[in-house]
Amino acid sequence: MFKISLCMIVKNEEEVLRHSLSSVKDIVDEIVIVDTGSSDRTKDIAKEFTEKVFDYEWNDDFSAARNFSFNKATMDYIFWMDADDVLLEEDRKKFMKLKEEITFKVDAVSMLYHIAFDEYDNPTFSFRRNRLVKRERKFIWKGAVHEFLDVGGYILSSDIAITHRKKNKKNDTIQSDRNLKIYEKRLGNGEIFSPRDIFYYSNELKDHGQFEKAIQYYNKFLDLDKGWEEDKIRACINMAACYRSLGDTEREIDALVKSILYDVPRPEVSCRIGDLYKERKLYNKAILWYQLAVQVNTENIQGFRQDSYSTWYPYLQLCVCHWQNGDKELSIKYNKIAKEYRPYDPAILQNEKFFQEYFR
Repeated sequence: MFKISLCMIVKNEEEVLRHSLSSVKDIVDEIVIVDTGSSDRTKDIAKEFTEKVFDYEWNDDFSAARNFSFNKATMDYIFWMDADDVLLEEDRKKFMKLKEEITFKVDAVSMLYHIAFDEYDNPTFSFRRNRLVKRERKFIWKGAVHEFLDVGGYILSSDIAITHRKKNKKNDTIQSDRNLKIYEKRLGNGEIFSPRDIFYYSNELKDHGQFEKAIQYYNKFLDLDKGWEEDKIRACINMAACYRSLGDTEREIDALVKSILYDVPRPEVSCRIGDLYKERKLYNKAILWYQLAVQVNTENIQGFRQDSYSTWYPYLQLCVCHWQNGDKELSIKYNKIAKEYRPYDPAILQNEKFFQEYFR
């Protein structure tokens, strides 16, 4: 069985670090913690789990800090997490099985990353990241912000999920501006952004309500026609969200349709187009798009995934649209399907009650 180093960079994570490390301490063989300037008890907590706690002077470069942590690892494979990530019990079991069965031909393992959840704790926003890599391949991190691990060779796609459990809210306001400020500092220094930088800078602008500027940079990213196809699709979706915030529904639908240039319509795109037609009471057109949303296989989508758009949400909208079209039987049918995904959803239960009273 191969041995695994866990590498983590941290700063002021005293509220979450113990929970994170406790979830993996018995399935890794080495823990490497790199502290980038904590002023709380983060380092003391880290030392409860490992002697390998290192200081690193923060220089607005996440990749540099992560590469520093990787250089301190000594085991066969390197596994990385953030301090507010955990492995749930089911995924711990899967990880142990992977550790027992992995062969040295595997250069990297991608895992799911669940970062948002509904009120029932079901993942609502997920994507894949390369989490476990062979140390001797010397893969490196790239990008000062929204960094990525540049891997190659034989990559195994695993069903193991890392769960994001953010608990520390004290510094949210400061942290929320951090990435945007790093990007703007780099621009101010005359740095030329890569296509990936432009995409993530656009996202930061959108998240900070600078919608017109975000649209400008999304278009700049798409005009370059470089970078990952999934990022191009997400750029179109995010640009559509900017237009919606600006009240420009015509350009919103144009941006959504543009995403189809890069692949089949993502369920989120189909649902958002369906929503636009539904708002205009064009129910037949809305139905076509909602039906398309549930027909696309999402298993192999490598980019961002919001499962609601391929499960309960389009079925709930089909329920509404068919009722408005006078097809009560189909309306009831689709509400039942939606309930299979969300059995306690108030809107779905209200529909059931409405149907019972209507046909009484």
